[in-house]
Amino acid sequence: MRMRFLGSTSEAGACPTLYETDRGTIVVQGLTVIDPEALADLRDVLDGESAVEVPRELLTEVARRVLQANAFHITESAPAATE
Repeated sequence: MRMRFLGSTSEAGACPTLYETDRGTIVVQGLTVIDPEALADLRDVLDGESAVEVPRELLTEVARRVLQANAFHITESAPAATE
């Protein structure tokens, strides 16, 4: 699997950070949630899974950039209208 950096709200490349994979998935780098009360709220956690805390603004900023980039590629590749 290969990953491409999408964005971070941290200084100097520290976590939390989001990456896009060549598998069409997103990888989250961040601090592992260790609070027992918070972990008790999780559902169906499988072996090998963990919870990572990510600021809402990171998700919304990266989503905005990805949507803009996709809109640009769609517009860029669309055939020109003829009159």
